[in-house]
Amino acid sequence: MADFSVRLMDKEEGVTSFGSLSAVKRECRGSKVGHAGTLDKFASGLMIVLTGGATKLNPAFSSFDKEYLASIRFGEETDTLDPEGSVIRTAPLPSEETLRIVLPSFLGRQKQIPPIYSALHVGGKRAYREARKGNEIEMPERDVEITSLELLSFDGREAVIRTSVSKGTYIRSLARDIASAAGSAGHLSHLRRLRIGPWRLEDIGRSTWDLLSSAGLFSEIKLSERERKRIENGTIVPGAILSDSAPERPYAFLRFSDELYGIGEKRDGRLRIIERLS
Repeated sequence: MADFSVRLMDKEEGVTSFGSLSAVKRECRGSKVGHAGTLDKFASGLMIVLTGGATKLNPAFSSFDKEYLASIRFGEETDTLDPEGSVIRTAPLPSEETLRIVLPSFLGRQKQIPPIYSALHVGGKRAYREARKGNEIEMPERDVEITSLELLSFDGREAVIRTSVSKGTYIRSLARDIASAAGSAGHLSHLRRLRIGPWRLEDIGRSTWDLLSSAGLFSEIKLSERERKRIENGTIVPGAILSDSAPERPYAFLRFSDELYGIGEKRDGRLRIIERLS
């Protein structure tokens, strides 16, 4: 149970998401360590760190929506769409009035073209690796949703925005597209992640169980002795989860004899244990 943990951390600028896990890996030597939701090296902010059996929860946490504080620098577009790239296009600066006119058009569901410098696979190969080789890449559009977008400030060259977006949305692409819609060019100069799903930077330090209880993903199932034995063999028949407190939630805290017995996943009408905790 000691190596099963969900924790929040504030990634610093200038370090990769993978590199930011080094301290946790030293602490949890011999256990799996992973994260849900990569941040670019130049970016900072909230990351979910998972250890031990909690890494099996990665798909659920990676699907959460996210909130960012972002700075867009206008006049220059870089090949990476961030401050670490080379300038590939220049254009006049937009006015604040123009920005305020175009921003609402980005709200809602839409198609977005990801950056070529990304870890996405195109034709079975990592896009950024092909880009570094100078190969032409056609990035497929993806469906994204932007649920909020607010202009906080604009000094004539750089705009600061706060935005909430769905899984898979690239803020670098959003910066590029906002600049283009405003008749300019642009790239992301700063990025800070403020929220992932229900968790904010202020939640750093909360315990694994506090975090899981507030995730909106877990119900509670009390196991009988018969059910406990059956789940240890892999599954429980659908009728055995009638006591589920919230059947629409994909995961469950499994309790036996008033103690937390494990974490279960509900799939195809069955319940399987993904981590035994006692």
